[in-house]
Amino acid sequence: MKKHRIYTMSFGAVYPHYVTKAEKKGRTKEDVDRIIEWLTGYDTAALERVLDDGTDFETFFAEAPKMNPARDQIKGVICGVRVEEIEEPLMREVRYLDKLVDELARGKALEKVIRYT
Repeated sequence: MKKHRIYTMSFGAVYPHYVTKAEKKGRTKEDVDRIIEWLTGYDTAALERVLDDGTDFETFFAEAPKMNPARDQIKGVICGVRVEEIEEPLMREVRYLDKLVDELARGKALEKVIRYT
């Protein structure tokens, strides 16, 4: 199986784009970090280490402290694809994060974005 390019890309290279997308809509870096913590279990210190050490997406998700078991309830379209229909597990994890950041940037309250509990 050919690896998707995003898997080998540094999470730290993409993270600023998540933050910029949120900030353009009046949200904060802390809001993005809360979403990441909810989804993956990375606290602030662990996230900073990941951002500093060049961890790729594949490793970021594989070594996540505690993937949220409710993440499979995330539904909707991101990049023209329904997240719940993505068969490849790692791509589905990436798109879950994309979807949550997108909802935040669209103005949803943080509590509603991480409503899947």
